[in-house]
Order: sequence, then C-alpha cells, then structure tokens
Amino acid sequence: LTLLEIVLGIDNIVFISILAGRLPEEDQGRARTAGLAIAMLGRIFLLLSLSWVMGLTENLFTVLGRDISGRDLILVIGGVFLIYKSTSEIHHKLEGIEEDRESTKGTASFRKVLIQILILDLVFSLDSVITAVGMAQDIGVRIVAVILAVAVMMLTAGRISAFIEKHPTLKMLALSFLLLIGVNLVAEGLGQHIPKGYIYFAMAVSIFVEAL
Repeated sequence: LTLLEIVLGIDNIVFISILAGRLPEEDQGRARTAGLAIAMLGRIFLLLSLSWVMGLTENLFTVLGRDISGRDLILVIGGVFLIYKSTSEIHHKLEGIEEDRESTKGTASFRKVLIQILILDLVFSLDSVITAVGMAQDIGVRIVAVILAVAVMMLTAGRISAFIEKHPTLKMLALSFLLLIGVNLVAEGLGQHIPKGYIYFAMAVSIFVEAL
C-alpha cells in the first residue's frame, strides 16, 4: 500500500515541484515540505471522513439525462484547474514573461502556491484514498501507509525538483503530463472513461524519446 501511495503521489510531487520553482530559491524547500505536509493531512482527513468520501459517489443532480455526483464535480473542477495551471506554466516557460511578484517575491506568492497545492491535493488524493480503502480494512494501516509514503516523497522531492529545473525539456514534458492528467480528470468527471494504460503508454514513449 505504501508503494502504491508513492506511485500515485508522483504526479503530486511534480506539480508541487513546478509550483515551488516559481518562488525565490530560499523558499522552494519550505514550499515543497509544506505542500507535501498538506497532502498528507488531506489524505488522512479523507481517510477519517470515509463515509463522506463514499457519499461523493451519490447523485446530486441530473444534466441532459446524466447524473452528476460530488466526485464528478471535484474531478471536473480539479481537471480544469490543472489544465489551466499547466497551460499557464508552459506559456510562462516559453514566453519568458516574469510575473509581478511584488516587493516580497515571497509572502503573497508563497501563500498563493500553498492554496493551489491544497486545491490539487484534494483531487490527487481521491485515487490514493480509494486504493487504501480497497487494500486495507484497518484505518491505522491506511494512515501509516500514507505517512510513510509522504515521508519518502519529502526525502526525494528536492532531488526531483532540482532535476526538473536543471533540464528545461524535462520540465516541459512534466507539464505536458500534468496537462494530460487534467484532460483525463475532466473526461472521468464527465463519465468518459479513458483507460489509464493509454496515458501511461504515452508517458512511457515520451520519456523514452527524452532519454534518447
């Protein structure tokens, strides 16, 4: 379960690393640690609120003959937000236009980054929580697995972030993956299931080409 939580959290690490990369260098490590801590607390909260999470699958209303649940709304909103953030980051990377970070370049931006991480963590956590529920009946086992997974992520996040920042083409590839995940979340929320094998295959081919 810990290994699966780590795998499911890789996209979370990439997203946090890219957002933290927009902050001053001295704040990046703090942002990554705080972001992963928020992710851990969010997942534990969802595990402790299991009845609420399962209730998200219940239909809230119907649009054009299709039932819409709370989970669908979260996936669509989260997917649209991820598409927007990925596109804006790609635009920023290519155009090279620096945003106005005010005099601090820190406090307001730092707060903004944490809010964005919190929003996406909720979406990213749904899969990991559902996996934890399916694999372990004991709530203690689920929580320990989440804590161990996040601890491993905290230890590796700095290296992953540095590696992504060092290789601009890899950063663009990571943003493209996040864009792909965003499209998949929107499709999932609208009831159009895209087999994850297709997405992973596309990622694997892209990474292979990047390695060449």
